[in-house]
Amino acid sequence: MRRLLIIGCGDVVRRALPQLLRRWRVYALVRHHDAALRALGVVQIVGDLDHPATLLRLAGLAQAVLHSAPPAELLSAPASGLATPAYDRRTQRLIAVLRRGSLPRRLVYISTSGVYGDCAGDRVFETRRLAPRTARGKRRVAAEHALRHFGAVSDCAVSILRAPGIYAADRLPLERLRKGLPLLRAEEDIFTNHIHAEDLARACVAALERGHANRVYHASDDSDIPMGDWFDKLADAFDLPRAQRLGRAEAERILPPVQLSFMRESRRLDNTRLKRELRVTLVFPTVDSGIAAAMQKAGISKCSG
Repeated sequence: MRRLLIIGCGDVVRRALPQLLRRWRVYALVRHHDAALRALGVVQIVGDLDHPATLLRLAGLAQAVLHSAPPAELLSAPASGLATPAYDRRTQRLIAVLRRGSLPRRLVYISTSGVYGDCAGDRVFETRRLAPRTARGKRRVAAEHALRHFGAVSDCAVSILRAPGIYAADRLPLERLRKGLPLLRAEEDIFTNHIHAEDLARACVAALERGHANRVYHASDDSDIPMGDWFDKLADAFDLPRAQRLGRAEAERILPPVQLSFMRESRRLDNTRLKRELRVTLVFPTVDSGIAAAMQKAGISKCSG
């Protein structure tokens, strides 16, 4: 059976495991042994991308790699020793150990749509120039560049899934509504993009099977809505107060920096490649379908008109 190495066995990847285990002998890099993974039949390798000496067992282990581990928050470039947001030492360490043995034939990396920065609400295709504005976006660009170079010089088919806001029934941003954090008024609002965690898991499986070499895919659903509309839908569905709307100048004054960073970037992702090349059929094509499933899971019913 083909062997798959998972780097970063978080929520999305765990949702993909039932499908992956039917196709692959699955190995996962973990910091500590996990009984749930063991029960599924995942072979666990204890190690840490922040400690290179623990990674040696990964060399030559698998024919394919699914890499979903995020860059560390604070990293230093080895040449200068200076802190820089545009460097991902974790991915560099992974590449280094993969080069020590027989190389994988395929690698899929889960990146972020934040690599584009602010697009002023434009429709965005995978060919758009990258212009990250945040430190986390710059680290993702660095990881993408390193992996694509690795693929180009090694004949490993590297495919990149750029994912926007990931949600599911158990990972909805309801706490933001409960805290009463304001949003931008409609005329100054931004466009946001979404993907249900189950659909992103399916995209991972599809990319491992059908992803093209050195190819980027938008792992996004069909929704095309402003941020305020997304939160209004959630508020109405879960009987929470709608968020107050403010002008941008006032929002910039009172909101925390992390919240503001997401409100400074507006784009609408095109997902044609995801559907045509990876042949992914979205189970939750819009946030409306995802919210309806979350309501059903929570036992909430709404009476119409």
